[in-house]
Amino acid sequence: MRYLSACFTLLWLLFPLTSFAALPSPEQATQIVEQSDQAMRGESSYTVSTMEIVRPEWTRSMSMKSWTKGKELSMVLVTAPAKDKGSASLKREREMWNWVPTIERVIKIAPSMLSQSWMGSDFTNDDLINQSSIVVDYSHAVVRQDNFDNDDVWVIDAVAKPNAPVVWSKVRLWISKENHLQRKVEFFDEFEDLVNVMQTFDIKEMGGRLLATKMEMIPVDKQGHKTVMTTHQAQFDFDIGDDFFSLSQMKSLRE
Repeated sequence: MRYLSACFTLLWLLFPLTSFAALPSPEQATQIVEQSDQAMRGESSYTVSTMEIVRPEWTRSMSMKSWTKGKELSMVLVTAPAKDKGSASLKREREMWNWVPTIERVIKIAPSMLSQSWMGSDFTNDDLINQSSIVVDYSHAVVRQDNFDNDDVWVIDAVAKPNAPVVWSKVRLWISKENHLQRKVEFFDEFEDLVNVMQTFDIKEMGGRLLATKMEMIPVDKQGHKTVMTTHQAQFDFDIGDDFFSLSQMKSLRE
C-alpha cells in the first residue's frame, strides 16, 4: 500500500511537467497562427458581409465587400446604407487609407489612428484593415489547451514585438486544432488590461473552405455595446492583380 501511495504521489508531481512538455514550441505556435491566417484568407479572398453595430439606445447595420491578396493587400468597400455607400479602406503593406466620398477626400491612416473605431463600430482600423499583422508583428507562445463551443483549441499568447506598429500589446487567441479557425480572441492594451473580446460562431463551408461566418466583438467596459459581423458569401484563391489595391481603384469602386 505504501508503494502504491508513493507511485501515485510521483505521478501527481510529474503530470504538470508532462502536460507542459506536450505543448507546442514557440516556433510551432507561430506556425499555428500562420495556418490560422491562411485558413481565413487563402492566397486571395473576396467576401460579402453585413456589420451590425449594437448600442443600448440604437442599432445600425452596414453592408460591405472586402478583398485581400496575401498578407499585405486588402480593400474594404461599404455598399449600404446610402449615407455611407462608397466609403472604402485600403491597405498596401504598411500604409493604410480611408476614402470618404461625401467630402471626396482620401485620409491616410497614421499609426496614431490605428486604435480609432472603424466606421463607428467596435472594430478598430487595426482590427479590420491590418489583420495580418498578428503573424508578422507578434511573437507567439502556446499557453494551454482549452475547449470553445465544443471545439478543441490551442490558446496562444501573441505579444507585440518591440516597435511594431500595432494597437494591442498582447492578443490571446483560441485557435481550433481541427480547422485552425480563430474561435475567440482577447485584446490587451499597453497596460495589459483586457479591452475587447471577439468570438466566432456558425462554422460553414464557403468558397471551398470552412469559415466562421459570424464574429462578435464586445468591449469589456461598455455594457450593451457589441458589433456583429456576418459573412454571406466568400471566394478564395482566385487571380487578382496588385493594381486592384490602389488609391484610384479605392475611389472608383462601386457596388
